[in-house]
Amino acid sequence: MIVKHANPCGVAVGKDALQSYSKAFQTDPTSAFGGIIAFNRTVDGAAAQQVSKQFVEVLMAPDYTPEALDIFKAKVNVRLMKIVLPAGGATAWEQGRNAMDAKRVGSGLLLQTADNHELALTDLKVVTKVQPTAEQLQDLLFAWKVAKYVKSNAIVFCANGMTMGVGAGQMSRLDSARIASIKAQHAGLSLAGTVVASDAFFPFRDGLDVVVDAGATCVIQPGGSMRDQEVIDAADERGVAMVFSGVRHFRH
Repeated sequence: MIVKHANPCGVAVGKDALQSYSKAFQTDPTSAFGGIIAFNRTVDGAAAQQVSKQFVEVLMAPDYTPEALDIFKAKVNVRLMKIVLPAGGATAWEQGRNAMDAKRVGSGLLLQTADNHELALTDLKVVTKVQPTAEQLQDLLFAWKVAKYVKSNAIVFCANGMTMGVGAGQMSRLDSARIASIKAQHAGLSLAGTVVASDAFFPFRDGLDVVVDAGATCVIQPGGSMRDQEVIDAADERGVAMVFSGVRHFRH
């Protein structure tokens, strides 16, 4: 994952650290400049060599090979951090995650339940005539997980375990969708056949039309709008699959 100003600008999974990083970097090479890069596996020499080609301020990983450390020693002002991955467990508490989220509000604190829900395939409700494929379902879960960490309003296009366009922090969901599409174009990525995650429901069909016009063929959103049926009908009209998660992210 590559993070800039507390927003993911590129996230990917791959067979090794090099492939994962290379895919994540493709999402938005411009925003990746001076970002924070996090790995969930040991960084080896091949990955370190690729990372060292860009300006990076902080790297986080469970460990680094001696070869990787030698490569990073040649970089100026790079901070390397070792992280302890959460232990396995049935609950967020068992995994070492906070049960509460705290936000500073003036002279006080707003405490609220943390967004720790882990979405599973069995949680998804297909609401359209078109059914998602097995590959699309996996990408939907990936896109949904990424959307959790993107500031609302969040729109995330994904394909093959890679973010293809991220729209974050806009007051209008439409604008987030447009920004995600524009970023994909600037990165030279095609959104044809992608899946897209929306961290909250589409209040009108216009947001759905924007992501479908961009190339998305499968959508995940919480549902719960007064106009859900209008959006479902629009998805059927456009010939795309859509699933409801039943929960939202809405990070602020």
